Amino acid sequence: MSIRHPLLASHARAATLAALFGAVFIGAPALAAEAHALTARDAWVRWLPNNLPAAGYVTLANDSDKPVDLLDISSDDYGSAMLHQTVSNGSTQKMVMVDKLTVPAHGSVAIAPGGYHLMLEKPAHKIMPGSIVHLKLKFSDGETLDTAFPVKPPTGAQ
Repeated sequence: MSIRHPLLASHARAATLAALFGAVFIGAPALAAEAHALTARDAWVRWLPNNLPAAGYVTLANDSDKPVDLLDISSDDYGSAMLHQTVSNGSTQKMVMVDKLTVPAHGSVAIAPGGYHLMLEKPAHKIMPGSIVHLKLKFSDGETLDTAFPVKPPTGAQ
């Protein structure tokens, strides 16, 4: 036969509840940090000789319920990184700087040759085919993707 004191039983219940709540609250940030709505795939940079501007390409996917805008690109490997779009005007094409690119909810957008591209200028060090450069892609939801971009020759083959 066990004799239970009401004060001891109350402390035991409080300790059990504290342990449960502590596990929930401690685990919550770790779970939230692992859930990324945005992903980058097939990233690469087209290298050009003689310090000519390079172009970066990537496919961005958004698994969230809301569209998200790519707002900024930065890199420790380049002094300047911008989002551009190739625009056709009859028989001519020109590149124009773009302030943002929307990645649709539950969709993707390709930053690919002939369309949107990341214009990379002023390399901070010697960059050549076979190198890996990193670009930080910053989005309207506050997320930043630090993405590795393999550098390929002008033909895109490696």
